Amino acid sequence: MRLTLRQLAVFVAIADSGSTTSAGEAMALSQSATSSALKELEKVLDVQLFDRVGARLVLNDVGRGLLEQARVVLDAASRIEKEFGGGALAGSLRIGASTTIGNYILPALVGSYAPTHPQLDVDVLVANTAAVVEAVSRLQVDVAFIEGPCRASDVDARVWREDELVIVASPLHPLLDGRKTHRMNVQDLRQVKWLLREPGSGTRVAVEQALLPHLKKIQEGMHFGGTEAIKLAAVNGLGFACMSLATVRDWIANKRLVRVQTTLPKLTRPLYCIQHKRKRLSRSVLAFLDHCDRM
Repeated sequence: MRLTLRQLAVFVAIADSGSTTSAGEAMALSQSATSSALKELEKVLDVQLFDRVGARLVLNDVGRGLLEQARVVLDAASRIEKEFGGGALAGSLRIGASTTIGNYILPALVGSYAPTHPQLDVDVLVANTAAVVEAVSRLQVDVAFIEGPCRASDVDARVWREDELVIVASPLHPLLDGRKTHRMNVQDLRQVKWLLREPGSGTRVAVEQALLPHLKKIQEGMHFGGTEAIKLAAVNGLGFACMSLATVRDWIANKRLVRVQTTLPKLTRPLYCIQHKRKRLSRSVLAFLDHCDRM
């Protein structure tokens, strides 16, 4: 067999970066070695994989057809290297998580699992939902947990658990008017300026899906790139926020925020576990998923 893993790895690196120079830097290879590996691959397959556009290499139809298969082959080879020779559950866990899950839910799950499996290396990618789905599509992580819907055609998603959403605000917010027991109705909530995450965030999608059926329209206040920024903005009276209870439980307990009582029904959202459709999960990953499902 003339096809090599090195050729495929160079091809994927060039596809991701757009040039042999950048791919060489990522793989610690010279530009000439990277170019040679690509030429060898194209010669072995008797195809051209890229269109040359100025200094950039752009995948053509043939290259796009090979890219996913190349990622699957490289991922399988990497899994073989890491899984065998170190015990039944040796190897690595590459986990992706959208922001709320990665910062507030996943650490406890990893923390209760990793000490009993000391031979495992655990790498966690925390980003917004769109970026995490892309990482799964590119086989950069084994599995991931996200807050928003996943529409990628090459990714399977299943509901993992339900997450409760709560509406919070500063205890001194003018619309609360100092009334601790007042239940805000739909008309009240339509007057509120809402503090929201950035587009692409699973939390933002969940908030819109939870509130819009009742309010019909959300008055957008400020947009933030992170949960902590929204919490601080709410504490300072800049608006109301609809957030995962997991992210604000401590702040409600210490009275920095209050849980706003409303006439709305209980608000929840599904959290999803996702994986690439063509990825075969190792025993290490399956064991960790079982742990997450039981906790």
